[in-house]
Amino acid sequence: MKHWVERIADNLKKMDIKEHIIASGTSISGAIHIGNSCDVFIANAISRSLIENDIKAKTVWVADDHDPLRKVPYPLPESFNKYLGVPYSMIPCPRDCCEGFVEHFQRPFLESLEKFNIELEAYSGAQMYKDGLYNEYIRLSLERAPEIRQIFNKYRENPLPDDWLPYNPICNECGRINTTYAKDFQGDTVYYDCKCGFSGEMDIKSGLGKLTWRVEWAARWKILNVTCEPFGKDHAASGGSYDVSSRISKEIFDYPPPYPVPYEWITLKGEAMSKSKGVFFTPGQWLEIGPPESLNYFIFRSKPMKHKDFNPEMPFLDLMDQFDRTERIYYAMESAASEKEEEKLKGIYKASMIQEFEDLPLRPSYRFMTVACQIAGEDLERIYKILKKNSQLPPGFGDKSLDDLKDFQREQLIERIRHVQNWLRKYAPEMVKFQVQEKIPPVELSKEQKAFLNEVADTIKEKSLTPKELHDEIYNILRKHGLKPREAFQAIYKVLIGKKMGPRAASFLLSLDKEFIIKRLKLIE
Repeated sequence: MKHWVERIADNLKKMDIKEHIIASGTSISGAIHIGNSCDVFIANAISRSLIENDIKAKTVWVADDHDPLRKVPYPLPESFNKYLGVPYSMIPCPRDCCEGFVEHFQRPFLESLEKFNIELEAYSGAQMYKDGLYNEYIRLSLERAPEIRQIFNKYRENPLPDDWLPYNPICNECGRINTTYAKDFQGDTVYYDCKCGFSGEMDIKSGLGKLTWRVEWAARWKILNVTCEPFGKDHAASGGSYDVSSRISKEIFDYPPPYPVPYEWITLKGEAMSKSKGVFFTPGQWLEIGPPESLNYFIFRSKPMKHKDFNPEMPFLDLMDQFDRTERIYYAMESAASEKEEEKLKGIYKASMIQEFEDLPLRPSYRFMTVACQIAGEDLERIYKILKKNSQLPPGFGDKSLDDLKDFQREQLIERIRHVQNWLRKYAPEMVKFQVQEKIPPVELSKEQKAFLNEVADTIKEKSLTPKELHDEIYNILRKHGLKPREAFQAIYKVLIGKKMGPRAASFLLSLDKEFIIKRLKLIE
């Protein structure tokens, strides 16, 4: 059972091509999030799969930074409305911390890609125009504008005007590119009108203009020798960008369109991601709460056209449980339910992998770590003891001390502590958060609850129990004192954290200092 990335690579291998160029591109219209950066992750995975099969391949990424600003991205002020219609490449940095608007949003993204071990050749769309890479294609597009117009009109309800040209100059008066209309050309000079009232001319060699998107996309394929490209499902719609650009590529530029890999959008808590509304989640934000492999896992665990919704709150714990299990199965630390599941999960993990570890990875349960970190803070030794005491270390680590760990395993543990602490601070709901109180909180308890707590304390003092064994003992004791489970557990949480709810009681109790827990349950200060 091959992973879908491998199947795409297999299809590409059948082509008589010396080197595969897997393209990706992103509009620099604001923060680059996990939704509109899927191109890069998928393209990189395909390139890696080809290279592993001794096929020459590389990933290229084009920043669409010559497009016009259509909406002011969050969190920029309304004053940026004055740049609407202006190419991103010509807008200043909103915080005066970078060379311009593009670098401000592009740099954090490219820096985060280094953590994902993604190697690519990066191009600036604006620079490609300035360097003259598009000049030949602009000339050809202008000369064959009637044919291009016919291709467009086959997919349009309202035909384009007879004088329409597939080129948009930047207005020399207002600086906008989406308000100009190219009406004629002579040689390399394009004549245009702008909605601002200005009429002017533009030399295509200046780089101060661009081809209409679907023509530009086709030209880019030939300029970069693209053989495969992932893109959002909007481009893949019938009569959409890919259909139109494919015809232009073949009929105008005499170049075969690349192998398409359309993908479904990623939503955030059920809502479409939007840069202008501030509804997005970036790869950099992901790296604050999870390892890079876990974002790859989120993308590659299902087929590209399957809907994916991301929620960094409680559902994130489920995702990390699934990721950790997949990793353990890959490294034979845990058995899958069947051979078929094992093959499937190993394929997903391989596609998600950043690097092969020299030994077993150490990633204790993310969910349990949310408890351990709230008890022990950043105390590595104490956290390790809590994990060991509760049998929460992955298979293969039960007999190892903290000093026995290899450097990368120790780093993974420290990384998980940092991720969990960030998650608790930024995304955890209040019901998950707690703090062990230094003094007994002012709570009201019935005599049955007090007797129950006292006997639980004696049990912990006299017996050496596992979390499961203590859990069973707690139920025996609460029944003995005629308490309902809710009444019993509330008593435990009230005297420890001053709340009616908390983490799983047995593991929680065994994670705390034994003398402290005995005194607290006996209500002794």
